[in-house]
Amino acid sequence: MDCETVAEIIEEFHADYTSIIQYNKENSLSSVLNIAYLGAMEYYLKPIRELPTGWGFADLVFLPKREYPDMPALLIELKWNETADTTIQQIKDRKYMKAVENYTGDILLIGVSYDKKKTKHQCAIERFSSEA
Repeated sequence: MDCETVAEIIEEFHADYTSIIQYNKENSLSSVLNIAYLGAMEYYLKPIRELPTGWGFADLVFLPKREYPDMPALLIELKWNETADTTIQQIKDRKYMKAVENYTGDILLIGVSYDKKKTKHQCAIERFSSEA
């Protein structure tokens, strides 16, 4: 839930691991998050890219392995030159949570944005409650 630290880590990974691919593309940011997944692969199944959801596609979805029911599912939306809060709102507006509606554990909505002019990453994290 520490958005600043997450943004800093993503920024570091993005700078270190995008020399072969274009830096200012959503695909490169998605690849960076897949690389970051390697550090958590003990707990999560293989990430799902462009998962069909309510009214669109969630950029990345991470579901925890069955033996780790306390780990939250992660719904991630990636954007360029928009706020991280805008990405969270898109997740809600397009009902991306439907993609994991049968998942009974905690779900985190995660928005990651990259500002090309400032060359900075921004992150927003919100816990989803199906009771909302």
